[in-house]
Amino acid sequence: MNITLDEKEKQYLLDSIRDIPDFPKPGIVFKDITTLLNNKVAYKFLMDHLESRYKDMDLEYIAGLDARGFIFGAALADRLGIGFVPVRKKGKLPSTTVCEKYELEYGFDEVEIHLDAFENKEGARVLVIDDLCATGGTANAACKLIKATKASLVEVCFLMNLKFLKGDEKVKEHAPVYSVLDI
Repeated sequence: MNITLDEKEKQYLLDSIRDIPDFPKPGIVFKDITTLLNNKVAYKFLMDHLESRYKDMDLEYIAGLDARGFIFGAALADRLGIGFVPVRKKGKLPSTTVCEKYELEYGFDEVEIHLDAFENKEGARVLVIDDLCATGGTANAACKLIKATKASLVEVCFLMNLKFLKGDEKVKEHAPVYSVLDI
């Protein structure tokens, strides 16, 4: 079942997100989700929507991207009664990890997950979630990590997708992409 929001519902969520001009540098309009998170009605509406969308997909884990993906991913995993796996910046996880490097506009970064994040279960059904898709670098790296653990990537979900940057196209090479809001 492909559950999406109508235009009025999308606008409601978009209106709950604050724009911060010239952050972190001049010319950038930062999408600040803290105003959505502290709005209990908007946050519940979003989480109800995500629960409805994913409850019948037989997911076993949600992998949330560092750090805002943790907020949505952990809450959704709890609602669905499944495991949560953090995809962290390099050096933040205490056990044996698998790591993936990705390119940034100003250099490189790396993300990692525990090698046994999906309990060594080959084919474990995983959803990746994050707040924003810009260039797609972090999500693309996370998809590669999940495949490296031999888990099955079901879908990648973003609260917002900056369509003009086309980062979602890179991620679609690994799995279907669902964006609650296309900006």
